[in-house]
Amino acid sequence: MTTSTAGRPTNPDGRALVLAGAGAAGNAWELGLIAGLAAGGVDVTRAELVIGTSAGATVAAQVTSGTSPADLYAAVSAVGPRRPGTARKGAPPRGTTVSGPSYLDWSNAIIGSASDPADMRRRLGAAALKLDESVGPGPSRWRDIVASRLPSHEWPLQDVRIVAVDALTGEPVVFDRHSGVDLVDAVAASTSAMTPYAIGAGCYLNGGYRRSENADLAGGFGRVLVMSPFSGRSRMPSGWGMDLATQVAELRAAGSTVETLFPDARSGDVFDANALDPATMPQAARGGHAQGLERAGSIAELWA
Repeated sequence: MTTSTAGRPTNPDGRALVLAGAGAAGNAWELGLIAGLAAGGVDVTRAELVIGTSAGATVAAQVTSGTSPADLYAAVSAVGPRRPGTARKGAPPRGTTVSGPSYLDWSNAIIGSASDPADMRRRLGAAALKLDESVGPGPSRWRDIVASRLPSHEWPLQDVRIVAVDALTGEPVVFDRHSGVDLVDAVAASTSAMTPYAIGAGCYLNGGYRRSENADLAGGFGRVLVMSPFSGRSRMPSGWGMDLATQVAELRAAGSTVETLFPDARSGDVFDANALDPATMPQAARGGHAQGLERAGSIAELWA
């Protein structure tokens, strides 16, 4: 094992699992996909490195908790659509949920005004710090919600890296078990959209503002499997190189073998602003499970 220029361990013979974000739908699709692969004989949760961003950070913590992929899938595929006026257990109270369109309008305006990724992250952080908690659950409430979703609140011994952005500086941050930050706090930071999540004196925002998948953080690992609910799409200008295709090209140029998995029609047309709605979860999970069973043979060649 060698050490990367960033001071993090790399493994040319190792396997890296990259889990990108996409709200409730993305969480469910990834859990279904991982369970389907496991049912087909390929356990990707044993990767030497697991990278989680936004909803993918929740999945990273869930699948490395010791809970079986089958059990995680059973729970998420059983979630039913909510009746009007009812709330799912663990969901934010009514009136505090960040809606897809309002979040997209807010962030798209900031992205459009930025000159480059670093400027965008600084602008997003500054704008988020000016918002009050009416746009989403406060840090304490958000921590409770995140904690309720995780089977374990302890970092695994496995190399799990959770990506966020420092709202005060705009700098990307990668949390792991050596960072001195609780796993629940790391996941809460990575999944925070418009309301900055406080950890000590710091405030953090969604890790997708670094790069949607953050697959490049798997550099130095020989085999990389990327699960991208948004199918590699990016809302950032193409010239910024934040899209998945650019990340994959970088990894391959450095010697990694890379496979990407995107949702198909069986998961539903929900990977847009609707992805935040928990009602999307059952179909997304079942579609992912079907894909996992179907793709297990080809992924086994990468994972062997």
